[in-house]
Amino acid sequence: MRRLLLAFFLLLFTIPASLAVDTPDEMLPDPALEQKAQQIGQQLRCLVCQNESIEESSAPLARDLRHIVRQQLQQGHSPKDIEAWMVQRYGEFIRLRPAFYAVTALLWLMPVLSLMVALGLARRLWRRSAPSPAPLTPEERRTLDSLLKKD
Repeated sequence: MRRLLLAFFLLLFTIPASLAVDTPDEMLPDPALEQKAQQIGQQLRCLVCQNESIEESSAPLARDLRHIVRQQLQQGHSPKDIEAWMVQRYGEFIRLRPAFYAVTALLWLMPVLSLMVALGLARRLWRRSAPSPAPLTPEERRTLDSLLKKD
């Protein structure tokens, strides 16, 4: 029974290691090109996982996109050309950090606009919270003075 349990745990921990994303046959022989490919891959979204780059994802589509990036680098394309090709083919969504265009301006400016609105509302509420009391009339002043003198 102990051997069966030990074999189960060994199998449990060795399966994920065999499903590693970067296999040696995927990597380029030139270390400089491989580093460029990884940098490009870190900027591109996996269309299956959506919150991971193609370098981090183990989805088959991400593996295909990594292969395309490396293939285009070997053909002499620049990183900008490769990214432009990916955007042209898959749309702006493929970028993990969308470019700043008129269409995406609201996306980029929304945090700043939200903060400005929140600060404006807080300032308005702060000013309105406690109205200052009206000054005493001469009659109220005399009454107050007479009450204070009696003590």
